[in-house]
Amino acid sequence: MRNIKMIIQYDGTRYNGWQKQNQKGSTAVTIQGKIENVLSRMTGEKIEVIGCGRTDSGVHAENYVANFFTNCKLTIDEMEKYLEEYLPKDIVIKELRFAKDRFHARYNVKSKTYVYKIDNNKYNNVFNRDFTNHIPTELNIEQMKKAAGYLIGTYDFKSFTSLKAKNNKSTLRTINYINITKNDGLIEIEVNGNGFLLNMVRIIAGTLIEVGGGKIIAENVEKILMEKNREMAGHKAPAKGLTLKELEY
Repeated sequence: MRNIKMIIQYDGTRYNGWQKQNQKGSTAVTIQGKIENVLSRMTGEKIEVIGCGRTDSGVHAENYVANFFTNCKLTIDEMEKYLEEYLPKDIVIKELRFAKDRFHARYNVKSKTYVYKIDNNKYNNVFNRDFTNHIPTELNIEQMKKAAGYLIGTYDFKSFTSLKAKNNKSTLRTINYINITKNDGLIEIEVNGNGFLLNMVRIIAGTLIEVGGGKIIAENVEKILMEKNREMAGHKAPAKGLTLKELEY
């Protein structure tokens, strides 16, 4: 049995997120489902792909990491050619390689980096519209940076997740840095942390957008964090602006 590591790039626009749906009779189209179907045909085995984590419907990935086990005797080169031919054009396997038996795409992750992109120009760029959130009114970058500073560190991020209160999972997470840049009207919010809760990056982005637009005072972000109340934070920013950039193992 061989353990194969995959680095995947995908445009999530037409998919219902990464994770395969388990409901009986579900017709949802997912990234995991598409890849598993092709791998199963290629190997003649029932393949289960282990992903580094979930991504929401409409979210993209630049370097998503996954792995799968197979007894297939095809070479890495032959596998890459098969996947290139039979996967949809909006899912690309950037790299395949043999991994150690104990490598696990989800459990071995040390940190993840997401980027949220905002087209802050007056007109929506047609070439970026599927990958950016268009906001025509100018945002105050310096206030957004100030607000982001309150989120750096290890905290209970209950205010920044869609997880329900009855869920007993820990909401403690560590954010290592948030970098915010603007170039030719394109704002990028880069968030690096040890892991993220459901919708966490999108809610952080939405909150920072509201700070940039003057709806939330930068200093109040610290209070929002400490209150552990989802209703106090900003809106959940649209999925299409979010991309999983890279992972550290």
